[in-house]
Formats: sequence, structure tokens, C-alpha cells
Amino acid sequence: MTIQVVGIGLDGEAGLGESVRHIVDQATVLVGSDRHLGYFPNHPASRIILRDLTETLVDIQQYLLAFETNKPNVDPAVVVLVSGDPLFFGFGRLLLAKFPPDKLTFHPHVSSIQLAFNRVKVPWQDARIISTHGRSFDQLTQALQQGADKIAILTDTTYHTPNAIACLLSSLDLATAYQFWVCENLGGTDERVQHWSIADVSTQKFAPLNVVILLKESNFSPSLDLSQVPFLGIPDSLFCSFSDRPGLMTKREVRTLVLGELALQPQQIIWDIGAGTGSVSIEIARLFPDSTLYAVEKTAAGTALIEQNRERFQAHNVISIHGEAPAILHHLRSPHRIFIGGSGGNLEEILGLCSLRLISGGVIVLALATLEHLNLAFSWLQERIKVEPTWRYQLLQVQLSRSVPISNLTRFSPLNPVTIITIHHLPNI
Repeated sequence: MTIQVVGIGLDGEAGLGESVRHIVDQATVLVGSDRHLGYFPNHPASRIILRDLTETLVDIQQYLLAFETNKPNVDPAVVVLVSGDPLFFGFGRLLLAKFPPDKLTFHPHVSSIQLAFNRVKVPWQDARIISTHGRSFDQLTQALQQGADKIAILTDTTYHTPNAIACLLSSLDLATAYQFWVCENLGGTDERVQHWSIADVSTQKFAPLNVVILLKESNFSPSLDLSQVPFLGIPDSLFCSFSDRPGLMTKREVRTLVLGELALQPQQIIWDIGAGTGSVSIEIARLFPDSTLYAVEKTAAGTALIEQNRERFQAHNVISIHGEAPAILHHLRSPHRIFIGGSGGNLEEILGLCSLRLISGGVIVLALATLEHLNLAFSWLQERIKVEPTWRYQLLQVQLSRSVPISNLTRFSPLNPVTIITIHHLPNI
């Protein structure tokens, strides 16, 4: 006995090769959805309608037992009809869990993902493929936040529709933009493949059988009307960011906390060490145009982004410094405030130099994402206070989540936890 698992497309029997069509013709039982069985209205075989997958597995087993009892010398010919490739997010996985592999033979059809990428004419060997059919949006949210170049999404007809995906995209405040393709009824006579704007998707109705393709737009910079940009809490999506690491910036919510901890005043000298995209420097520069910001970044890509964002936000009091801390810091004017967002593995050395160069009464703020760096900074503080008791510190643990829509529901998506250390140097009396 061998169970033949046949992939089939929306073109039905006409899309099957001659050998596979012969296998279907010889079936003593056909297993499939109403749609799949409908492609063979005159087939004489018994039928098992595939609705609940677990129940269908039981039905197949019971059929085989009954057949063996009634016709012990005849092998049953079981044919299971499924969409596309049975082993690509398909029923094949469950069949392999229930029956020995040597009792199963697979005859794949072209998958919907393969068809979708060929319709939009984009190579797809490096695509991130995600099924949201009966699953959560967690994998998709992660892929979007990581800035995956190509994402293919298998949707469902309830909570994970193209409309819901567009809503999720809008809510995430991404630093990257995506082309949004909806590929409906692929391989059928009523196939439709269309590119949509995110805003238009929410008002459309789509065929139940669809695949969403998201393609990241390169060199994307959202249009910017500075008169509409808030001075405090600039959305992350407005900054030019790393194309391969779009989430690598101090997030808006953490940024506003950092600015509060810095206790900023007009006409100050401020160091932003490990500035990344320059988001902290840009926000301070707009709040205090008479202050001078040194945005220190060791990577050429980061320095280029800082300069792009400086021009983009017309924050001309930001000075981009390409170099590695602490060595490069010797060349800068002594600061009233210091923010350390990245250390490049030199945290102790950077703290040591900053403590020497900081103007009396100044403030140092660190945003730390790892326990190792937190422990290192805390140990340094303990030793420093023993030598110079005029230092004070406070720790703020930040664990934030943003709401994201899930169809007509809402859930929280967590940001990476951050510990903010605020270090005050008491003024000399």
C-alpha cells in the first residue's frame, strides 16, 4: 500500500502531467477539499473530504483498515489531493508524522510562492517565507523589524489577510518601506497580481486564495516636512537608517527617556558616543539649536547616515566625527553632557576618559542592552566612587512594548529591554 500525495493547482486536472493523471485515474479513494475533489466530478472512487486535518488522518486509516478487511488480496489506491507542493507548509508534514515514509509518494505541483515570485519577476532563492495561516504575526513582525529584503506571506481568510498585514506594516513605524503585492488565484483563469499602496490595501477585498509579497525598497527616504516633525519623540521611520540593520538605532521611546535623563540646558557641549544613525544627536540639536553636538561613530556607514540625517533635519549644530572612542574624544571640546549608546568593546576606557573630560556638574547617560556591559559599567562606578565620592548614579530598567493590530484585535510587541544608567558629577564647591 502506498499513499499517493498529489499537488494540484487552480488549473485542476489540466495542470497534471500524464503519469500523475494516470495515478489519479487509478485511485480507489480520493482525499481532498471540496475544491480539489470538484476537479474530478465523474471519478468513480470513494471520497474523503478534507476539512479537519486530524480527523482526515483518522478517516484515511479507517478506510485502509476497512479495505484490507473486505479485500485482503487487493492493495488500495489512496490519492490525497493538496494545493501546490505537499511538503511546503502543506498536509504532507502531517502525513509523514502518521504514516511511514516508505508508504508515501509525493508528486508536487508548482507552489503558490514560486508562482507569485515569477509573476512579479523577482528571484526568490533568498526570500523569507512565512505562513500566517492559523498562526500569529510574530515571525512576520520579526522579519519586518529586521528589514528582510523579500518576504512571502501565506495568508488566511480570518485574522491574517492582506488588509491585516497592511495594518501591521503601518503600525510598526519601520525605518524601511516595502512594495506590497497581492497575488490572487495564482494559476487560475481569474488570476490577479497587483501592486498596492499600503493605504489602499485596507479598503480592498481580495480572493480567499492569495499570497502577499513584500519587497524592500532600496535607498528609501520618506518625504519630510520639518514643520510637521515633532521636536520631542521623532518617529523612528523618519530617520535614514542602516539598510541591513534598520532597527539599529535608539528607539523613539528610549530616546525620549534618555533626553530626560540628560537634564539638558541651552548652550551646552554634548557628546553622543556610538551615535549610529545620529537619532539622539538630531533630536537634541532640534530642541537646543544653540548647543553643539559631537556625534561620534567609528563606522563609515554610520558616519554617512549621521551626515544624511543632519542635512535631512537641517540640524547644522551636529558635528559628525568619524573615529573610534576613546582615542578620538581627546580632540573634542569638554562636554556638559555625554550620551554613550555604543562602545565598540571599549566601555571601561570610554568611561574613564569621559569622567576626566566631563565639566563639573555634568551628566553621563548610558543605554545598555546586555548584562555584561551593565556589570562592567556598574563595577567601574563602584571603583570610581571609592576614589572620588562626588559621583552619583541611578539605574532605570526599561521594558517597553508597542501595540500592534491583529485583525480586529490588538496585542503588544516587546522592544529589546534596555538599562539606562544616569551618572551625575556633583559640582565642585
